[in-house]
Amino acid sequence: MTANLSPLPPLPSGFEAKGPDLLFAGKTVAAWAAQYGTPLYLYDTARLKRKYEALRAAMPKELYLSYAIKANPHTEVIRFLGKHYDGVDLASMGEMAKAMEAGVEPARMSFAGPGKSPAELEFAVKNGIGAISVESQRELELIIGIAQRLNTKARVYFRVNPAFELGSSGLKMGGGSKQFGIDAELIPDLVKGLKGNPLVTFHGLHFFTGVQNLNADAILSAFEKILAYAADLVESADASMEVLNLGGGFGIPHHRGDGELDLAKVGEGMGKLFDAIRPRLPKTRFKIELGRFVVGECGLYISKILYRKMSRGGVFLVMDGGLHQYLAASGHMSGNPIHRPMNIAIASRMDAPLEKVNVVGTLCTPLDRFGFNLELPRAEEGDLIAVLNAGAYGFSMSPLTFLSHALPKEVVL
Repeated sequence: MTANLSPLPPLPSGFEAKGPDLLFAGKTVAAWAAQYGTPLYLYDTARLKRKYEALRAAMPKELYLSYAIKANPHTEVIRFLGKHYDGVDLASMGEMAKAMEAGVEPARMSFAGPGKSPAELEFAVKNGIGAISVESQRELELIIGIAQRLNTKARVYFRVNPAFELGSSGLKMGGGSKQFGIDAELIPDLVKGLKGNPLVTFHGLHFFTGVQNLNADAILSAFEKILAYAADLVESADASMEVLNLGGGFGIPHHRGDGELDLAKVGEGMGKLFDAIRPRLPKTRFKIELGRFVVGECGLYISKILYRKMSRGGVFLVMDGGLHQYLAASGHMSGNPIHRPMNIAIASRMDAPLEKVNVVGTLCTPLDRFGFNLELPRAEEGDLIAVLNAGAYGFSMSPLTFLSHALPKEVVL
């Protein structure tokens, strides 16, 4: 089983091994597992800070950086990031409450989502949320009614469903017929319709066309189209725009063979785009919202091998975790029709000979697998599986109650 196998690819940036042990946040993964047990999510705030510093250094100084809470809504993660980023983006009343608990001022929040309930909209208006991203004409009517009833001011973005998609993106969230945003051709009349409204004011535009993009040219191309649309709108509607939220979609290396996004190229290109459009948008502040890119590389998911099983020549490593705890690692949330395994390591045998194995979870469903025919170091019962770059869309995006297993621990370091 160990002959003629390719060597393991390099570990993603920021990870290293010492002998048989994978290291994380200054300790071996085995030591963390012994301290907290498995299954386990670890989030390293030192990595969060380094990512922020790299992002801030690469992006134009004028760019407003916001964290999209949906990527990882752990209260301590929000608290840490709220002290560094300019604001946070929300997708529910529950996320608003978490952000407030974490000490983020409501004025630094924005609220998006295609299905906001009237109660959520009222909560946002009452609490002075910085801006509500409107995704339908009916939603705008509700906000106007709430503001009038409460005699309270509200600021709104219009989330735009553009006529284009973000190329090289995992999940498309703009272009064509979508549940997200308002079709671009309808926006000018909505902007004009708010003129003179004493309570509900047009704050800006919100775009988000795709996710998990590692192609700098594709990102810059989308941003160029967004900026041109925004400038045309301001001129045609004779309106001023405080903020233009360009979205994000910056990707991280989740899978074997993934490269890293050329952040310097994106930042340099954005600076040139801003300089070129500034005469047409002289008073507009530019913003991006990032989730996975901010928190993804800060995390590690650890699961223990319960059984090493042979079945008709195949080796199965059966973990004490699985898709109920990390759905994305099973391939069901990647946006790709073909499952590409995430970066997986045998954290306690990094220097062992390789073999082909199938890494599966504890659930009684064939969907519960983290990878088939993977080339990994030979592992035994009691060894540790680690999924790298597991800080985003893990715990909170998984079917945690399926089959009523215990919840994995989450530890913020």
